[in-house]
Amino acid sequence: MGIPLTYPLTLAAVLFGIGLYGALTQRNAIRILMGVELMLNAVNINLLAFGNAVDGAAAAGQVFALFVMTVSAAEVALALAIILLLAKRRKHIDIERVNLLRW
Repeated sequence: MGIPLTYPLTLAAVLFGIGLYGALTQRNAIRILMGVELMLNAVNINLLAFGNAVDGAAAAGQVFALFVMTVSAAEVALALAIILLLAKRRKHIDIERVNLLRW
């Protein structure tokens, strides 16, 4: 007797909603990045829950979750590098004030 499927799906939906709200309403680049990471973690919970619920697909769900974590780590490294460069050159990380891709 395991955890019912609705529990992790509800948790993932709440996490995804919080992350989406944070990504869409914040102006600070770090907070937007944190919102995106919450959404990616919600996807991981869904992958693990569905992998556990479907017979014979537990390993596939874990492999996909590991792949998402790897892509997420690369995305965070790249985004933090861009944010640090932006903070160094513009002295702020407000997305609303960044309107040019060229410095």
